Amino acid sequence: MQEAKGRKPKIVLYPRHSNQPPIPGSTEDDFAIYASYQINAGGMFVGLLKVVRKTDSLLLFPFEGAAAIGPFRNKFEAIKAAEELGREIVAGDLRIPEL
Repeated sequence: MQEAKGRKPKIVLYPRHSNQPPIPGSTEDDFAIYASYQINAGGMFVGLLKVVRKTDSLLLFPFEGAAAIGPFRNKFEAIKAAEELGREIVAGDLRIPEL
């Protein structure tokens, strides 16, 4: 299957089956952090973040009600803030796993 030119590949997560128990991560390597940015209506940069626990494909971020990351003056600040938040989420899940 070919991808359309100029389009980024989408991240596909396979949902957990309801009978599959959660599998907490044990190291930072058990998580995937995807950080990016977008430009809002005011022309400012907002961080985008997706954090996935790879051991059981649990989406840790974004979640319903999560606050926006930013706005920032440039894309580098937005991405940096998203990456930092992603690392904080991973550290928190390693301490107290989301089950």
